[in-house]
Amino acid sequence: MRIGIIGRTKDTKNYEKYFAGIPAEPLTTLSLGTLPSFDWVVLPGGGDITPAFFGERDYGSRNIDTELDILQFQALDYCIKHKVPVMGICKGMQVINVAFGGTIHQDMPTASIHQYMGADQYHASKVVKGTFLHDLYGEDVIINSAHHQGLKSLGKNLCVIQWCPEDRCVEGIAHTSLPILGLQWHPERLQKDKTTITGDPLLSYFASLASSVLR
Repeated sequence: MRIGIIGRTKDTKNYEKYFAGIPAEPLTTLSLGTLPSFDWVVLPGGGDITPAFFGERDYGSRNIDTELDILQFQALDYCIKHKVPVMGICKGMQVINVAFGGTIHQDMPTASIHQYMGADQYHASKVVKGTFLHDLYGEDVIINSAHHQGLKSLGKNLCVIQWCPEDRCVEGIAHTSLPILGLQWHPERLQKDKTTITGDPLLSYFASLASSVLR
């Protein structure tokens, strides 16, 4: 199984290690020509999306990489057209939301719940009943996040599957008909001493999903 991580190699080592645990062959790339060879595509975390892509000026976005934004939007568009499974993590979830017409809070007033000095914060999260994520983890989970932005308006045909009870920040989304998942947290770097969950069930679920999708 081949997994395409659309990002810069200097930023994706944790992701490559995580997805290699299936086992699978993860490849970080910026070449859209490689997309047909992947069984699923990952949009990883990173900086913030260029605000112009969701119709706003810059009101507190950080570490913008417009070239990478464009390539990730183009990769997602390919996956939508060809029904390739997509997992978006942190910024990747926000890319999915914007691609479907949603918007972003550029600097949440409750950001301290979700990050501390740029490092992961572990906090409570609620998973919506009746979703695959609930089947994997149950309703109440402790997750890790490191973001100061969050979803504002939800994109078309996306549904919320996870949220933070402290500030109602969306922590997980899924498309209503396509194999597209977004997580605002980081399954690739969960610490065993801070939460009881691991990223393994998510890996297994997405591997089975990718295997079942006819290309």
